[in-house]
Parts: sequence; structure tokens; C-alpha cells
Amino acid sequence: MKYQNVVDEAFKAMENAYTPYSHYRVGACVLCKDGKTFRGCNIENASFGATNCGERTAIFNAYSYGYRKADIEALAIVSDGNRLGAPCGICRQVLAELIGQDTPIILSNGKEVLVTNIKELLPMQFDMTDLEDRIK
Repeated sequence: MKYQNVVDEAFKAMENAYTPYSHYRVGACVLCKDGKTFRGCNIENASFGATNCGERTAIFNAYSYGYRKADIEALAIVSDGNRLGAPCGICRQVLAELIGQDTPIILSNGKEVLVTNIKELLPMQFDMTDLEDRIK
């Protein structure tokens, strides 16, 4: 598979997941066009709203180092669930703004693999164009 390395890095990230409540581990890895990778995992909190998903952790990590949408080549999101774990609604909204519309998103649970993108995962996105008349 073309993105096997980024999937492998995402599974390594999943090893660091902190999931004392759901016991559902997620790992993610952003691959940038210059070859740099940024890992992330889900980190739960007793105040569930303060929990952060693996894909947001990875993308925020890349942005924290100055990388932006145009720099991102692919994103892998992996889980240890029985079926493929797709991004939650909050993550889909974040990804809609922070990665390219056609950027490959590779989902895997170690048994199955699906390559998709944010256009397929979140059709009719709410984005900056919806706010153009409000931003001055």
C-alpha cells in the first residue's frame, strides 16, 4: 500500500492512547510533503468534553510546528475496534478546514483499510465561505 508507513506510524501512536473510560484506542499520523510525520492519539478525560481525538492531536501537532494545509500529503487514522473507526463530527469539521479536500485519509483497524478524503466524509461542509459576509 502506498501509505503503509504512515499507517504504521499511526499504530505506533495508538500505543500511547490514554483511554481509561472507553478503552477504545485511536492513533493518527499526518504525513507532510517533505516527509515529516506528526503522531497523535486519543486522550480521554473524566470531563468527556475535554477529551481530544487522535486525529485532532496529530493535525494540531503538525500545525504547532508551522505546517499548514498545503504541506499535508496524507492522514492515517487507526483504531483497535472491530470495524473501521471514522472521525467523529468534531474531527470532520476540524479536518475540513485544516487539510486539503482531496488529501487522502487512510482508515485502518489492522484488518481492513479504506482510503477516503474529507469531501467524502463531510459533504456540504460549513467553512470560511459561509462567513465571508460577516468577516471584515
